Amino acid sequence: MSNVLRALILAALFAGPALAQQAGVRFGGLKQDTSLPVEVTADQLSVDQADGSALFTGNVLVKQGEMRMTAGSIRVEYAESGQGIARLLATEGVTLVSPTDAAEAAEAVYTIDSGLVVMTGNVLLTQGNAAISGETLNVNLRDGTGTMTGRVKTVFTPGKSGGTP
Repeated sequence: MSNVLRALILAALFAGPALAQQAGVRFGGLKQDTSLPVEVTADQLSVDQADGSALFTGNVLVKQGEMRMTAGSIRVEYAESGQGIARLLATEGVTLVSPTDAAEAAEAVYTIDSGLVVMTGNVLLTQGNAAISGETLNVNLRDGTGTMTGRVKTVFTPGKSGGTP
């Protein structure tokens, strides 16, 4: 076991609850060009002209570049100007996938202009052979950074390669 890995494990063991509550994570695979078109496919669509939203239900799939998001239901909120999408609110089991990373949660909110995705409820992020879990995952798709909070847990496997959260 390397000295760096040993130091990380010892720091995690002795840092106490503060370290267990929040972890910074790199998301190179979840980095995304947020200016690309957003394509939504679902079993059903209902539109509410009064509040400027659309509700996609049943096997919902959202594509933007190489990023994919699936959920049971996704509400699309359009920009006040009427030009483009402001936010996607996904519920009923959400999965966010890129070519190298995947995250699962109960719900997610994707704010298109800022490139921020907030996933909540039993979040699980996998990167190669590594996995990290918590209650909330904040991902910035523009720069590939993020933070996992709420009783964060990860398992380090000495001698294994394939991704580090």
